Amino acid sequence: MKFGLALGLLLIVALALSAACSPLTTFNALAPRDPGADQVAQGVAYGPGERQMLDVYAPEGAVPTIGAPVVVFFYGGSWNSGTRRGYDFVGQALASRGFVTVVPDYRLVPDVRYPAFVEDGAAAIRWARANVAQYGGDPDRIVLMGHSAGGYIAAMLAVDDRWLGADRAAVRGLVGLAGPYDFAPFDPGAAQEAFGQWPDPAETQPVTWAGAGDPPALLLTGADDQTVRPRNSHALAQRLRAAGVLAEVREYEGVGHINILLSLSRPLRGRATTLDDASAFIRSVAGPG
Repeated sequence: MKFGLALGLLLIVALALSAACSPLTTFNALAPRDPGADQVAQGVAYGPGERQMLDVYAPEGAVPTIGAPVVVFFYGGSWNSGTRRGYDFVGQALASRGFVTVVPDYRLVPDVRYPAFVEDGAAAIRWARANVAQYGGDPDRIVLMGHSAGGYIAAMLAVDDRWLGADRAAVRGLVGLAGPYDFAPFDPGAAQEAFGQWPDPAETQPVTWAGAGDPPALLLTGADDQTVRPRNSHALAQRLRAAGVLAEVREYEGVGHINILLSLSRPLRGRATTLDDASAFIRSVAGPG
């Protein structure tokens, strides 16, 4: 009875989130957690700013000798909102599948503009390379994953070697959830605020940088997404494939922009096979957990 009530509340919150991109803290607080996963670090600094902090999740009982694949997950929020505290359900879900998972915050508009949030993503990955072994992760087997604006950050770090330099060699794959990868010229609103001051809009786009030598990509999108159209995923995949890079798009029928993320949670996995598909891909490119 209690579980049924909790599930009903979760569905109400999910519907509200689908209608407007609200903070996920309420949903996160209600969603039941996956067994077999622990939050092993909270509020760890990867830079000097108050927004440059991260949390770490690991498979239950993980020790440094395990050397599990590492997922660095970037949340969305139009580059102007969001907090890692709303994504515990994502960290727990991925850790339950055998992956050490890092969820960083990053600086937001209007305090910063592009490329500051991409630079923060790179700093979080460099932190992971230097420190994730103590939580049971393999610093040489990293998969980047993100939703919406976070998918953009993950994609830029995966395909554009300006940000990670030699550390990009540790990136084994990219998992994008409803990410904007090809959205110039910028419409008024969040994209204009985040990128409009950059002199060459093409330089800000993942499709511009995608090419030979990039890591394999799994690009997941909802057929009903009206916020970030599925064409973004198809455009990036087409550019990667043309360069000989393995890239797959999976488009979920009846799924919108927020539901593709919420389907990572235990109660809503029937809406899309997001977690199963992402987990299988991560294992295929980074090895088993």
